[in-house]
Amino acid sequence: MLAERTTRIASSPTMKGLIAAERLRKAGHDVVDISAGEPDFPTPAHVKAAAHAAIDANYTKYTANSGSSEVKQAILARYRADYGIEYEESEVIVCAGGKQALLNAALAVFGPGDEVITHMPGWPTLVEQIKLADATPVIVRTSPEDGFALRAQAFIDAFTPRTRAIVINSPANPTGALMTEDEMIRLAEACIPRGIWIILDLCYEKLIYDPVPHNLPGVLAARMRDRTVITGSASKAYAMTGWRCGWLLATRDVVAAANALQSHCTSNVCSITQKAVVAALSGPQQCVTDMLDEYRRRRDVIQALVGRDPRLRCLTPAGAFYLFVDVSDLLSPDGLRTSADFCQALLESKHVVVTAGEAFDAPGFFRISYAASIERLEEAARRIHAFVADVDAGTYARA
Repeated sequence: MLAERTTRIASSPTMKGLIAAERLRKAGHDVVDISAGEPDFPTPAHVKAAAHAAIDANYTKYTANSGSSEVKQAILARYRADYGIEYEESEVIVCAGGKQALLNAALAVFGPGDEVITHMPGWPTLVEQIKLADATPVIVRTSPEDGFALRAQAFIDAFTPRTRAIVINSPANPTGALMTEDEMIRLAEACIPRGIWIILDLCYEKLIYDPVPHNLPGVLAARMRDRTVITGSASKAYAMTGWRCGWLLATRDVVAAANALQSHCTSNVCSITQKAVVAALSGPQQCVTDMLDEYRRRRDVIQALVGRDPRLRCLTPAGAFYLFVDVSDLLSPDGLRTSADFCQALLESKHVVVTAGEAFDAPGFFRISYAASIERLEEAARRIHAFVADVDAGTYARA
């Protein structure tokens, strides 16, 4: 008999496609995998050089559980430069990726009897972490008709006397939608008199395509610093997913609680990774701009290619590197009933891996990650259209 908490959570649904893709590769098939939420670029050269230097200098011992002073100062300097906010070393902790930063926040702030609001379509881990903290998730739904925009009023309408916190991911996975500064101001002003926390997930903060104002940390730090938690990560901006480094900025008491939790879980982030992240945050940022420009080019290419069939409807994402495709026009009771069916049949028939909208509480959609080369994206689009033609003819391979 397992612990009761294990019955309240599910494993990550975004990993299922990767397992199926590996099965097909082992069988000798050419698989086009456009499911992974992971940059396909190499980690920038100056970042890798810093890691090599750390190894050569035998920087391979434990650091402080919360991270070295050097990496914490690099994080604080980056947020000072980007957002104009001031935090001290005692108000930041370095974590094993943005996921651990968010879990630290959940376990430090939420508890039994609390309601925590987040948004869907969205990253499923946010909901599961709320459950792990023994709190109750409350879902605010965004809509394609409104561009999946994150609106303050929708969160405010969900308030109850038990509302403890709100978790917001902007730019959002899988929609690429943003919360504007004006909407965040409205939300903050509603949270302040109620003592409601805002947890801000900025995993994709460097991947915003147009020069729109998005200083959400500045908005919150100026209005409700004592009830704000900011999380970030090196993974997406610097193509450092495997290095496992994220961070959490909050008041001293939150960071102290996160530090205690982390000390009994993973302890410090790899010392070599910390040196690499210092180079990423403090060094030249042109690499970030170059990757963003290439993502923009890929976004425009794959959206145009997929959209050649008007039944494959997709909005232009403002950030991140995902295209969220509405496939509901191709579903029917007599054929492919769900988007999960569609994605499984696409995988088995044409060996294209995408992520079904069910993973993001958005049935009727699938997610394309355009963190892939133009050539592979073009091939994926060709196969998707060939599959749709098979669906029309009723000749697709059923899973």
